Amino acid sequence: MTQKDYLVLSDGAIFQGESFGAPARASGEVVFNTSMTGYQEVLTDPSYGGQIVVMTYPMVGNYGVNPDDFESRGVQVRGFVVREACEDYSHWQATGSLGDFLAQRGIPGIQGIDTRALTRRLRTQGVMMGAITSDETPQQALERLRSQPLYGEAEYVQTVTTTGPYGWERGRAVMRARTEGRKHVVVLDYGLKLNILRILAAKGCAVTAVPAGAGAQQVLSLRPDGVVLSPGPGDPALLGYAVAAVQGLLEATAPSGRPLPILGICLGHQLLARALGADTFKLKFGHRGANHPVQDLETGRVHITSQNHGYAVDGSRLSREARVTHLSLNDGTVEGIRHTRLPALSIQYHSEASPGPRDNVYIFDRFLELVRKVGV
Repeated sequence: MTQKDYLVLSDGAIFQGESFGAPARASGEVVFNTSMTGYQEVLTDPSYGGQIVVMTYPMVGNYGVNPDDFESRGVQVRGFVVREACEDYSHWQATGSLGDFLAQRGIPGIQGIDTRALTRRLRTQGVMMGAITSDETPQQALERLRSQPLYGEAEYVQTVTTTGPYGWERGRAVMRARTEGRKHVVVLDYGLKLNILRILAAKGCAVTAVPAGAGAQQVLSLRPDGVVLSPGPGDPALLGYAVAAVQGLLEATAPSGRPLPILGICLGHQLLARALGADTFKLKFGHRGANHPVQDLETGRVHITSQNHGYAVDGSRLSREARVTHLSLNDGTVEGIRHTRLPALSIQYHSEASPGPRDNVYIFDRFLELVRKVGV
């Protein structure tokens, strides 16, 4: 017999559905993603730490799951909400179903609810806390939910970052990066997606990932030719230690004695902006999907981008030495900045997204061009 589950929102709304995945409770900020594919990458994206994700596409799970499409060491979402979870998956790489994948990792899912109505509610009211439950009444779940801290009151970066430095070689983690004459890029892991490491390695870099709490001096002790500030979950206003590290890196030099190139992605973009004097603010329902149009103000080109963020940069207080380089064509929010004197740039969207539009990998090329110039 199929188990009945409830999704209860903090505003009192109740959605009844059927359980798939693990028979467990979950609570977190309820957000929606408009991507048609990529559910395994969504589930394993650390930027979703502390959140329950709703997929707006009506059928999810039709191509199963596989061991190659992980973006981190495991599932990062608190819970998963879909209209229909497909049990009869079909794909040559698939090794199991979506439901089994969640069940094996203790993550509850709920299907059979009206995800269109749920998404419209989140768009109208804004994202809010929610709970998935099967062993208590909706009212009990609501009371429990209202006693918990709000999403913006907790720091999630420390729950998803690496516990120690590691290198990346041939598609896997190694004890340390081997430079062998290659440019050495250090990635500050605020919740990084593995595809960042894959792309940098494929472009000929030696790569080292370090914990989010690493200070500027610890990063510089690795003698990087460039630094990447990774994506990650939560409110950047809670990450004062990370902003201080970025400020230290902006003042630092590469082994060549020239200013150190820095690339910020998503949360890394917000941290760079805060290090340059800007504020950040919470969006009503965030940007999460694979078809967000962004204009590059320097070239005029419009890029279709993959995004996953609930906070944005207020560019009005940026340092006079920084300028906005990209804007969202959906709502006009800041999608990229560049320092006018130092080799530091950032983007709000996910250039490493896969699946999704891959033309945005160009930002890595821009960054590595700065790395090569500084190293000359």
